[in-house]
Amino acid sequence: MLQPGGSSVGVQELAEMQHLSPTYLSKILTKLTKAGLIVSTPGAKGGYKISRTKHEISFLDVIHATEGDTSLFDCSIHHEGCLIENVMKQAEENMKKELESRLLIDIAKEVESKQKEG
Repeated sequence: MLQPGGSSVGVQELAEMQHLSPTYLSKILTKLTKAGLIVSTPGAKGGYKISRTKHEISFLDVIHATEGDTSLFDCSIHHEGCLIENVMKQAEENMKKELESRLLIDIAKEVESKQKEG
């Protein structure tokens, strides 16, 4: 797992751990690096590591870094009081609040718990 202050994890190793294509993962890691969520160390012993603690990074941070922060819904009919647009914007706001409240530490604890069970 990527640890702040710990050793870096290489793309190949991380791709194998997550069962992903190294090429696909590299694209994601580049976006996460540009957003300042991880740092990249070049070289044979280089790799990636989290730049902040898991207590400071929300799922919304990761989504904004990888997907951008544009609205998921864009009403093609631009008029005041569009009921569909109002519902969709409220749903999106609720989703953002939920993703912002969920931290990487949440999933790390879940993984740790499952490892202890198995």
